[in-house]
Amino acid sequence: MNFSEPFIRRPIGTMLLSIGLALIGGVAYFFLPVASLPTVDLPTIGVMVQRPGAEPSVMAATVAAPLERRIGEIAGVTELSSTSTLGATSNFVQFELSRNVDSAARDVQAAINAARADLPGDLPNSPTVRKFNPAAAPIIILALTSDTIPTSAIYDAADTIVVQRLSQVQGVAQVIVGGADQPAVRISADQNRLAAMGVSLDALRKTVVNANTLGPLGQLDGATHALSLGTNDQLNSLDEYRKLVVKTVKGDSVLLSSVARVENGVRNTLSAAWYNGKPAVLLIITKQGDANALATVDRIRTLLPQLKRWIPAGINISILSDRTTTIRASVQHMQETLAISIVLVMLVVFVFLRRITATIAAGITVPLALLGTCAMMWVAN
Repeated sequence: MNFSEPFIRRPIGTMLLSIGLALIGGVAYFFLPVASLPTVDLPTIGVMVQRPGAEPSVMAATVAAPLERRIGEIAGVTELSSTSTLGATSNFVQFELSRNVDSAARDVQAAINAARADLPGDLPNSPTVRKFNPAAAPIIILALTSDTIPTSAIYDAADTIVVQRLSQVQGVAQVIVGGADQPAVRISADQNRLAAMGVSLDALRKTVVNANTLGPLGQLDGATHALSLGTNDQLNSLDEYRKLVVKTVKGDSVLLSSVARVENGVRNTLSAAWYNGKPAVLLIITKQGDANALATVDRIRTLLPQLKRWIPAGINISILSDRTTTIRASVQHMQETLAISIVLVMLVVFVFLRRITATIAAGITVPLALLGTCAMMWVAN
C-alpha cells in the first residue's frame, strides 16, 4: 500500500479534500502578510528625554550619561547608544534576541526610576520609553503644505488631529511628525542692554517662568465647604510678554521689550522640510511587524479625504513617498510568474504525453499545490 492508494480508491473523498484545500489556500492567500523584507523583531527600546535650551554637551553629561550608567546594568544588553542634540537626548538599548521586548521595557523603566536622583530637576517631562524596531522602514510619508498658513500652524493641526486619526488605522505602528515644531514665543536677549541695566540672564529667565505659572493661589476653608483660589497667569500674546517688568531701579521699570526681542516662532528652529519648493510638515508612518503593508497603505489612502475635511481648508495633504509601489510591482511580478509556470507545466505535459487528461490534471494539481502552500504558510505564521 502506497501513499496514493487511499486517494485513488476514494475519488469523491479526494475531490472534496482537494476542493477544501483550495478554498482554505485561497482564503489564506489574502491573509498572508506582505512586506519588502522579512520581519525581524529585535528587542530594542528607545528612551527620549527633553530639556529645552540645553546644549548637546550638557545633555550628554547631565542626562545621557546617568541613564547609560543605569541602563548598562541590565542583563542581556547587547548594544547601547545615545544621541544628544539641542534640548533633547535619545537613548537606544538593544537586547539579545531571546529577551522579551515587554520585560525589557519594564527593566528599562526601572533603570530610569533608579537614575532620577542623578537627572536634572528642571526636566519639563519624565523620560519616555518606547518600543523601537530598527528594521522598520516607513511605508508611506505624507507632506502637509499650504500657501497661506505658516508651518507652525500646520504642525499644530497635524499633531492634534491627523496623527491621532492615523494612529488608529489598523496596521499602523507609529506616526512621527517632522519638518516643524510646536508654536512658541522666542525671546532673544540683548547682552549689551542686559549688562547696562544690571539684569542677569537668570533673572530674565525667572521673570518669564514666574509670569507663566499655572496653579492654585490658596484655599478658603469653611465649616462645611472648601474653596480653591486659582487663576491662569499664562501669557498669550506678544504684547503681554513685552510688558513684563524684569527689574525696577529707583521706581523705573525695566521692561522685557527694552532688553530682548520678542517674536512668534517655533520651539525648534532647526527642523525644516520642503515639498515641491514649499515649506512642509512631514508625517512618517511605519507599520506593525505582522501587518500587511499593502492593506495598511490602502486604509491610509482611503482615510485621506476625511482628514482633509477635519483640518483647515488651506492645508493640502500630498504623498511624498509610498514604499508599497515597489512591493505591489513585486507581488504582480510574482503572480505573473506563477501563472506562466502553470502554463509551462501544462504545455510540457501535453508535448511529451499527448494526452488531454494528463494535461488537465497537471493544470489542477499545480495550482492546488500552490494554494496548499499558502495554507501552510498561514498556519505556520
